[in-house]
Amino acid sequence: MKGIESLVEEAMEYKKNGLKEKEIATELNLSIDTVTWLLTKNLKDEAPPTDVQIGWRSVGVFGGRIGLLATLFSDIILEEMESMEDDFDTVIGIAINGIPLATLISEELNKELAIYRPLEENRRRGGGALSSNYAGVSGKKVVIVDDVISTGETMEGAITFLENEGADPVLSVVTVNKDGHDEVIGVPLRAVIRAKLIGE
Repeated sequence: MKGIESLVEEAMEYKKNGLKEKEIATELNLSIDTVTWLLTKNLKDEAPPTDVQIGWRSVGVFGGRIGLLATLFSDIILEEMESMEDDFDTVIGIAINGIPLATLISEELNKELAIYRPLEENRRRGGGALSSNYAGVSGKKVVIVDDVISTGETMEGAITFLENEGADPVLSVVTVNKDGHDEVIGVPLRAVIRAKLIGE
């Protein structure tokens, strides 16, 4: 894992290039609180927020490795659907890091593909948009895919947005769950890996 000074440099570089705090948090796989601390706090005087940095670059640099992870996701999704005695119509990838996974899951399970782009300003309240180049969601049961869930705000916003669009979110899946919860506003949450801080 990277040291604090290295993270500060990366966060500052992303900010200089025009990324907002949520986008920087996505790139560094950190919570927004941690990114805010990296960008604005005196590192010598104040302890950082409790966080776990997740690095999955060793998977993300090769399409074949992402494909293997997508196969694992697909297996988890099928297990959940069997447990629920349900099915779904559409896989939705949350931009940016959920898109390649959702694409390959969609192919493997022969389901439609949709892409959701959250807006930073009101991510928890469902601000965002669906890409018009992909499937619509109205009247469909959907599975939502992302890489890491930290605070749950992005996933919560995606669920809220999709419900407002007439979709029925039946499951959310992520590579790493840093939040520790089993659901997000009533939608089951499954992860390949669950990270938990000891002593909390």
